[in-house]
Amino acid sequence: MLQLGIAPTPGNFAVWFNYSRGTLPELKRTIDILIAGNKRFDSATNRQLFSTYLAPNSAGTTVGNLPEQLKSILTEAKRFVTIAIADNRSQIEAIGDVAEQAESGLDPTSLVERLVEELTKAATRASELEMNLGETSRELDVIRESLNRAEQRANTDMLTGLPNRRAFDEFLRTTQISAMETGEPFSILLIDIDRFKQFNDSFGHGVGDEVLRLMASALRERVRAQDLPARYGGEELIAVLPGADLAVCEAAAERIRSSISECRITRRSTGERLPSITVSIGVAQFRPGESTAQLIERCDGALYLAKRTGRNRVVTEVRLEGRSVA
Repeated sequence: MLQLGIAPTPGNFAVWFNYSRGTLPELKRTIDILIAGNKRFDSATNRQLFSTYLAPNSAGTTVGNLPEQLKSILTEAKRFVTIAIADNRSQIEAIGDVAEQAESGLDPTSLVERLVEELTKAATRASELEMNLGETSRELDVIRESLNRAEQRANTDMLTGLPNRRAFDEFLRTTQISAMETGEPFSILLIDIDRFKQFNDSFGHGVGDEVLRLMASALRERVRAQDLPARYGGEELIAVLPGADLAVCEAAAERIRSSISECRITRRSTGERLPSITVSIGVAQFRPGESTAQLIERCDGALYLAKRTGRNRVVTEVRLEGRSVA
């Protein structure tokens, strides 16, 4: 920490303690990439490392936090397996006794009957164990499906059906790490509905919600399968395009803008034709070594330049910085 000029705060100590121990592989991997890229560990970077890798886990995860149903299933499964091991030992000893009796010259008929009896017991025990473990497996499948649905709900914006801010942040972080490892580009586009407050005030929030759903659908249908469209907040939508440079992302943004501007919306309850909806879009490409906050800030600046220069347009960070495209 001293070598890298990192302030000795409790949060920073927690990050670098876990880094040195190697207890969080993704944290170690990220820091190694940042060091290799000569990234400066400023306060923003340090806060992001702590919030991403340690803050969500600060409460800790213990067996006591598991749902009671899951604990019960695990306890029962452990009991089944323990019984099965004990029964197998008993069976092996019994069959060993039969073998010893056979060598001592006892009546073959009684030995066969004894052996059949032991094998029947073993088959019965195996069948019971299979049935019990099968039931346990089905209960675990139900829990797994329930957890999957809960996770999906936690990562989905209920209004638009798009991934929410939580899912977006995770995807963006993963994409950033991958880009720094491979050198592949990635870009983001940020969409804001023009004069949306005025639209809501005129036609009501119910109609406004329908417009947001329509915008979300237009975004989802015009990005690639590997991209992540998400609701960023309010009337803002966002998308991460892995492997896309600024030109590719700008072209995608223009397709989205054009398709939305051509939409004609009719109010179902009255048949009234509503005013056309337009969007302004900012586009920015990731620069190796920068934080995701810096990338989003640059994209946000491009978006607001689009609004200041007339709305219903796509503006890239090139315009924002007054540079020309080579």
